[in-house]
Formats: sequence, structure tokens, C-alpha cells
Amino acid sequence: MTDPDAVRDDLRRRVEAVLAEHDPATTDAVTFHRARFDAGLAWVHFPIGLGGRAVDRELQPFVDALFEQAGSPDNNAAINGIGLGMAAPTILAHGTPEQRQRFLRPLWRGEEIWCQLFSEPGAGSDLAAIATRAVRDGDDWVVNGQKVWTSVAHKAQLAILVARTDPSRPKHAGLTYFLCDMTAPGVEVRPLRQITGEAEFNEVFLSDVRIPDAHRLGKEGQGWRVATTTLNNERVSIGGRALPRESGVLGVAAGLWRGHPEKRTPELHHRLLRLWVDAEVSRLAATRLRQQVAGGQPGPETSAVKLSFARVNQQVAGLEVELHGEHGLRYDDWTMVRPDRVDFAGRGAGYRFLRAKGNSIEGGTSEILRNIIAERVLGLPGEPRADKDIAWKDLSR
Repeated sequence: MTDPDAVRDDLRRRVEAVLAEHDPATTDAVTFHRARFDAGLAWVHFPIGLGGRAVDRELQPFVDALFEQAGSPDNNAAINGIGLGMAAPTILAHGTPEQRQRFLRPLWRGEEIWCQLFSEPGAGSDLAAIATRAVRDGDDWVVNGQKVWTSVAHKAQLAILVARTDPSRPKHAGLTYFLCDMTAPGVEVRPLRQITGEAEFNEVFLSDVRIPDAHRLGKEGQGWRVATTTLNNERVSIGGRALPRESGVLGVAAGLWRGHPEKRTPELHHRLLRLWVDAEVSRLAATRLRQQVAGGQPGPETSAVKLSFARVNQQVAGLEVELHGEHGLRYDDWTMVRPDRVDFAGRGAGYRFLRAKGNSIEGGTSEILRNIIAERVLGLPGEPRADKDIAWKDLSR
């Protein structure tokens, strides 16, 4: 079926069929989500049998809107962003048929929350330098190490994990990718309090954690290749989401400007207009990116979208604090909590200003993203890397 109108009509009929058999008002969430997944209306661009209809990715908002209008239950999308936006496409791209069948269905239904065990205290920007070790022991791998900046680890049942399996090879070559049970013995999650006062992130300690080889994703030693799929999808999740014009932090700042003419100055007006244009360019670039990746996996171009998002978000948050004047220095709540998600719009200007500082770190630092754009998009000469062909075990740390 290639006619766009025919595809839309077919999807609409399938949505209506699910709603007719499973009234959202009387059907429990688990049963409803199972029916939607089995109808291929979870990720419409995924293969048939894995929650999709093998159609254009851009049709997903159309399907989501139909279910939302009918009052369909939520599948924990706000909490399970890592699972939906990062783990799922990576499992689809690199997983075995058994892994796809085992993990994708409960992931989409929101029954299993996922987190990401990538960054370490000594390997953040230089992710390939990770030191967490995985050693083969029969049909299992025994993992020891520490991970950091792990969102929703305190809620997660599963994690995507990169560990070093061969320290005798160069740092990018000796990595392997795993699917880790966060409830397994030896997994310890500790809250990591941030500048906002909250513990949105965690640090995770892995002590003799056993992972079956059946939960290895991709080939041994190919972890960097698999992780690249995750990272590209992560940048789309952070900076490439479908958003309406003047949304997010920009919408808050613009609303403040319109509602308080006494706060206006020519200089602030100029800055707000410039940021409004930058935000709109970034939004349209994200739309174009989603169209480009509709038929396949995202590539290094995702770095540009995420880089732009971080810069604009931080600058708008700073402008909003200035618009508030002395009241912008106030902070609404320093209570130590462990939130399920970031809520930029529901908090005060001080929170947005402080939390936006993390935008240029999470999902790849802005400095690393500039290198990726220069080398892999623009084709410029790469930076000299003295450690490129040296075994990881011989590197100074």
C-alpha cells in the first residue's frame, strides 16, 4: 500500500477497530496497550508483528491523536522516554528475533521502564574510555563498575549498558553492549543531587552483576557500533521532537514579555526576537530531520539539532530570568525529591535557568557534538587522537 491517503484510511480503520473492541473507558490499561501493540499501532514504522505496520514514521502523530481523542490510557511515555526513544530503536536495529519479541512489547506498554548505563565518572564526553568491565563466565557475563548521570534508574527494571570486554584492544574496539536487569543482585542505585536541588539523576554501582549472554545486543566487541545507534536516537529524542511553534521555554518567555510591557527594553526586545527566530529555525530543522530519518536510522546530523536545542534553551532561560528582574533570583522549591521526568514548563524561572545548564552536557556535550558535525557531516579533518590505536589497558588514566 503506497498511496498516502489509503495508508491513512487503513490506519484509521485499525484504530477504530481497536477502540470498538476495547473501550478505553472500561478496559484496563494493560489489556488496551496489548491490543494496540498487536494491531501494529504502537510504532507504525516498525515491522508488522513488532508493534508496527511498516509505514512512514511521520504517520505516528496521526495515530496517536486518534487514540488521544478517544481517551486512551497513557503508556508511561513521560517516564519511559529512554526505553521508547533509545532502547527500542536500538533493539530493533541490532537485536535478535528473540530479543525483539521479549523486550519490545512490554517496553512499549510501559510495563518495563528503562534507563541508560553509559556515562561514568571518568568517561563522559569520551564515552569510549569507559572502565566498567564485563568478563565472560560460561553463559553469563560478570559486570563490575560504576555508571553516573543515570535518569530514572530508581524506577527502571531494565537498562542499556555498555561495558569493556577486551581491554587489550583500542578503546572503541573492546566494548560490548548489554541489556541489564536493574533488579539483579549487585545493582545499587544512589540518588545524585543536582544544582536544582532535585535528584533527577542517579549513580549506579555494579558489583558482580551477572548478565546472560542471551542479553548481549550485537556481537562481542561491537558495542561502540551499537551504542552509536542509541546516541543518534537519543539526540533526536532530546532535540528533534515534534513541537508546535513558540513552545517550551520560549513560549514561557514570550508570554512573560507580552504580559508585562513594563519589563520591556530595546535590548531585551532585540534578544528575544533573535532567540525566537533561532528557536523557529531549530524547530524546522528538527522537522526536516524527522522526515529524513523516516525511512531509516538517524545519522550524525542529529548532533546539529541537539546542539541548537541546548544553546537556544539555555539562552532563553537566561533571558527569562532577566525579564523577571530581582524576582528572577527567587527559587520556588529546594526540596530534595526524585522526579520521574524533567518539567520545564511547570516550574519557576530559576529552575529553568539552572536545569537548562545540563542541556549542553546530557545526550553528548556540545563540544563533542561540534566535533561530530565537523568530521562526520562536513567532512573536515579530524582532531589528532594519540590514543586511537593504543590498547585501552595501556592508556594513562
